This record gives sequence, C-alpha cells and structure tokens, in this order.
Amino acid sequence: MNSNRYFDLPVICLLGPTASGKTELALKLSKEFPLDIINVDSAQIYRGMDIGTAKPSKETLDQFPHRLIDILDPEKSYSVGNFIKDANIEIKRIHNDGRIPLLVGGTMLYFHALIEGLSDLPEGDKNIRNIINTEAKLIGWPEMHNKLADIDHIAAKKINPHDSQRIQRALEVFELSGRNITDWQSRKNKNNDYRFIKFAINHHSRLEIHQRINARFLRMLDEGFIQEVQLLKQREYLTSDHSSMRAVGYRQIWAYLDDLITIEEATKKAQASTRQLAKRQITWLRNTTSTIPVDLDGKNVMSIINSKI
Repeated sequence: MNSNRYFDLPVICLLGPTASGKTELALKLSKEFPLDIINVDSAQIYRGMDIGTAKPSKETLDQFPHRLIDILDPEKSYSVGNFIKDANIEIKRIHNDGRIPLLVGGTMLYFHALIEGLSDLPEGDKNIRNIINTEAKLIGWPEMHNKLADIDHIAAKKINPHDSQRIQRALEVFELSGRNITDWQSRKNKNNDYRFIKFAINHHSRLEIHQRINARFLRMLDEGFIQEVQLLKQREYLTSDHSSMRAVGYRQIWAYLDDLITIEEATKKAQASTRQLAKRQITWLRNTTSTIPVDLDGKNVMSIINSKI
C-alpha cells in the first residue's frame, strides 16, 4: 500500500444494479489481489434468506468468505447506522491483516452513508411508530406519503408511495424533532477518512438488465425459493411486516403463500419490483460522482487497482 496512515488506506467499492454481475467480478478480483469481501446488500445480512437474495453459494463463501453476510435473524431490524458501525469494524480488521477491503453490493444507501457520512437522526420511538402504523392501516401508505409530501416534499419525491418503512421513519423523525428528515440529512457527520475507490458496473442496456432480472427470478423458483419462504413463515415471531420480509421477491412469495395472489402474479410482481429497484440503482449511480466505469471484461479494474494500491 502507498501509506500506512489511517486516512490513506484504500477501500475498494464495487457498485452496480441488481443482476449486473457484481459477485462474479468480485470473485475474479479476489483471485488476483489480497482482497477481503464485505457484503453491502441489506437482505443478504439475514440468515435463512439465501435463494431470494442471490446469496453466494456455501461453496463460494467457503472459498471466498464474505463479511456481513448471515449476521442477523430475519426477525431483527438492521439500520444504516448498524451497517456503518459494522462495516468500519470489518474494514479496520482487514487493513490490520495487511489486506484490502472490497465492498460489494447494491444497497446504495449503505454505500452513500459509509462514504459521505450519516446524519445524527433522532432515535426511534415505539409509541410514535405505533401511532403512525395505526393511521396507515386506516388510510393507507399512499395517503401517508401525501402527508409526508406536505411536511417534506424533497423526501417524498425520493420515496415510493408504497415504501412503508421509509415513509414511517420520515414521519417519525418529524414528530420527534419538529424538523423534517431532509433537514437532518443535510447535516452529516463523517465517520471515517478512508481512500474510497469506487467502480460502477453500469454497461448493460435496460433490456439486458430486464432479461437478466426476469431469468434470475425464474431460476430462484426452480432452486426452491417458495420452499425457502415457507420455512421462514414457520418462524414463530416472523411476519410479513418485518423489514426482511419486505425485501423484493419475499413479500410477493409470502403473499402467494397466503393465497392473496397466484404464483404467476407473484412472479410478475417480483420481476417488476426488481426492475424498478434496478432503475433506482442506475439513477443513483448516474448521479454519483467519482465512480469509475467498469469495462465489459473488467480488465480496467485490475489495472487501476494495481496503480492505486
């Protein structure tokens, strides 16, 4: 490495939309360089959620261990703040071992918060959250989204009207502090001083990404995704309201198992939701500065890593 100073230690980031081939490239890089992989996927942190999250196989993880995979039961909650804390711990451990962290995933919020810093948002309040959830049951989350737009039109534009978790948190922050979440997020505290090197896979056409997403979901079904969700439904304290079960694919298969929709409808809804996720990820990448586009064969990544470390 160029320096042993804390603020000059490199951290390599591999970003890209879902189904773009991030894992394959990460494994290829790990064979060539002294890299240790850190997961940046908000669903792969959960144990028992393997097929629907496209988690690497056990054989792959045995050969290329991924940190921050399988660290939490799906009944538990996990925040951006939790991720920053855990990721910084793992980054430091990897550097102390004389190796280089390689962060891989598609949860752009995690990347952004780790690199740019996180606002000191008020801690959650169960009573206020229950009040918000009760109102949402009466009028629906799209109407709650309208309430948010009156309070904070900037945040409302960024949040899907059906994204109950983010709508709930934005309303909760306002009720707790009297300040909207956009105001809080404008005042960020840097949590590290690493030298982040950001690579972005974004060379697939929209049609190709859509085809990859659709085909991958069908493979998940063939590999036993329905049975995986059936096992999760048997857990005593796990419900469809938990954050883990709101992950794309899981909520649609859960609805199918509850006889609310057919498997054909679940498939179409899951594929559509995944395509929408990819669109948001691509938009985020286009608006992110200092990212280095990845060549189709990934060779430029290897060349740049060689020159920068």
